[in-house]
Amino acid sequence: MRLSPLLFSLLLSSGISVAQQSPAPLPQPSRQTYLKLAAEVDGALHKDVLDVWFPRSVDYKNGGFHSHFARDWSWESSDGKFSVFEGRMTWVAAQVVVRYPAEKDKYLPIVRHGEDYLQNVMWDRQDGGFFWGLDDAGKISREFSDAKNLYGISFCIYGAAAAYQATGDPQALALAQKGFYWIDKHAHDAVNGGYIESLKRDGTPVTESSWMLPGVVAPLAPPNTKTMNTHIHLLEAFTQLYQVWPDPLLRSRLEELLVVVRDKIAADPGIQNLYFTNAWQPTSHRDSYGHNVETAYLMLETDELLHKHAGEKTERMARMLVDHALAFGWDSTNGGFYGEGPVQGKADNTNKEWWVEVEGLNALLMMHERYGKQTGVYFQRFLEQWHYIQLHQIDAQYGGLYNLTRADGTPLTQDKGEIWKGAYHDGRAFMNVSERLRKLARE
Repeated sequence: MRLSPLLFSLLLSSGISVAQQSPAPLPQPSRQTYLKLAAEVDGALHKDVLDVWFPRSVDYKNGGFHSHFARDWSWESSDGKFSVFEGRMTWVAAQVVVRYPAEKDKYLPIVRHGEDYLQNVMWDRQDGGFFWGLDDAGKISREFSDAKNLYGISFCIYGAAAAYQATGDPQALALAQKGFYWIDKHAHDAVNGGYIESLKRDGTPVTESSWMLPGVVAPLAPPNTKTMNTHIHLLEAFTQLYQVWPDPLLRSRLEELLVVVRDKIAADPGIQNLYFTNAWQPTSHRDSYGHNVETAYLMLETDELLHKHAGEKTERMARMLVDHALAFGWDSTNGGFYGEGPVQGKADNTNKEWWVEVEGLNALLMMHERYGKQTGVYFQRFLEQWHYIQLHQIDAQYGGLYNLTRADGTPLTQDKGEIWKGAYHDGRAFMNVSERLRKLARE
């Protein structure tokens, strides 16, 4: 049944899931099915994520990680060292150490390498905080300016906290704590909740737009703007830090961020606006399906960490975000999620990015785990999503995932790595999916 936008809105506002409107649930998958899928995902994790990125991306000359790779994984010219990329790659290597003990000897030196760069280069010893980016020599550059941005800082905290989890090095934990205290001092909005995102080097808010020059790797939004994207990743970073440091102030900020994301950024019938004023009035009316499914996962992860199980409000919104993405952003012909669309209406950006597809894979299996006895829709879409990734997103010749494809799977880009594309989204999603499949097989 094809639901109209109006009917879809009415169903979700009444608390009824679109998935519940489907025909009778499919039979539950067998243990063998789950294990077969887990083996496939594990294979892709190692062959098309870990083995192509590590140790190839480790920059032994300049420190940190190199980001720019051609389709065949040869090094391309450097784009400098970007806080987001450096933190993400450190996090991935640390997660391998924690989750795959057999890989510890290979990845522990990589974790320490990433931690060292965050500690001794990316951290600003003059004014505190992590730089938005630096050149290969570790110097302030025109491309990144000397700015600080909470999106980048969040991933440096994320990487440092994971490094502590993997190594037990107290300096890694101290670095993550310093990052948290720095942004809490300079950027926490005690009036409206959430955080001021764009800061000058000394931590004062950026108020003018003239600093965003051509050729500069600009933050995600103009000054005096709060974004969905930064706040969901602050939620993610604080959750990672809270796992190893259950500090009362950190818990308070994490509780606040969960409410901000769930109740201010996300909204019925399962949409998220992208940009807001500092007082949380939406200033755009675009919906990003990849961010919706990712946020569903991140909210549930945080709520479960804080309260041992996710609350009803979080469960409801997480499911609505996934259902809305399925209703308006799902490609029923080829499988997979489209890029974006208006908050009420069909997708108008039908290209497919690697990170959207793998985050969708993770979220669909998460929904199946929760609601699979009620409906077979989530598992069916999960299978279709995995088929799309295997057939179109993974490069069968050279390995790794294409960055961007058309709706039918035709690649639109060839480069395998750049400062916004590392091993983070696909690495995390494949690790989570493999673990969840094996858990389902045991139940």
